[in-house]
Amino acid sequence: MVVTAFNVASVEETAKPVVYFTRDISPEGLVKIYDKISKNIDGKVAIKFHTGEPHGPNILPVPMVKALWEHIPNSTLVETNVFYNSPRQTTQGHRETLKTNGWTFSKVDILDEDGAVMLPIKGGKHFKEMSMGGHIVNYDSLVVLTHFKGHAMGGYGGSMKNIAIGIADGKIGKKMIHQKGDAQWGYTGARFQENMAESAKATVDHFGDKIVFINVLRRMSVDCDCAGTSAAEPKAHDIGILASTNIVAVDQASLDQVYALPEAELHDLQERIESREGLRQISYMKELGMGTGEYTLVDIDKK
Repeated sequence: MVVTAFNVASVEETAKPVVYFTRDISPEGLVKIYDKISKNIDGKVAIKFHTGEPHGPNILPVPMVKALWEHIPNSTLVETNVFYNSPRQTTQGHRETLKTNGWTFSKVDILDEDGAVMLPIKGGKHFKEMSMGGHIVNYDSLVVLTHFKGHAMGGYGGSMKNIAIGIADGKIGKKMIHQKGDAQWGYTGARFQENMAESAKATVDHFGDKIVFINVLRRMSVDCDCAGTSAAEPKAHDIGILASTNIVAVDQASLDQVYALPEAELHDLQERIESREGLRQISYMKELGMGTGEYTLVDIDKK
């Protein structure tokens, strides 16, 4: 399903998950769209974002993230350490990267700084539980703030990947998802997408109705923010922000917007997504009962 036009509907008018859309990629636009999905977010709130590699050119703008953090009471930015060779492989190096990239306006909780916790995966065929950054259980609600873009292994990185890899701890969980035997990056293609989906399901189930998803479609390189300064320059124009309480709906809607791009802008992203079997992310989340992929798109810019 490729969305080429936007329909305005109210939550009460549809049984399908609602995905809100704004073209306003700004601090004000982000706060406005968050307010559309924030009804159940309360208590101690984690905001899962991506700190990026040092000097990464495509990370979400600091003023946008700061505005959302300031807007959400009792909220904390959270991240985990990484599995690949990077300053962010250790908590100390990660904190240096936070300084380099401007994440200095608030505390950032490195979830696996003090170890990991196992969360159950209901209905998984590859895993029964996943190792997550231990601090995740200290939070009542989770806001998944994602820079939607391509990815070297996932094909694309949306809300699902942000929590699948991004909440799994750096030493155990990410190894479970990635490593096959002695090969660090042994799982690829459809199996890798399935591993990620099962990891994401553990977090979605843990938070229940106290989790929401925001995808920011700007500077959509074929490479993840983990590529840092080596990331390919984006060919696609910035689209906007999508938000929902359903993870499958928001990632499906984001893909639909990307696939509606002009061919010259779509080509590289489409090749990256499909060569990695990235669309298996959506189909397997459906099989896991995380959503149907159907949604009603609500354009909040229209009066």
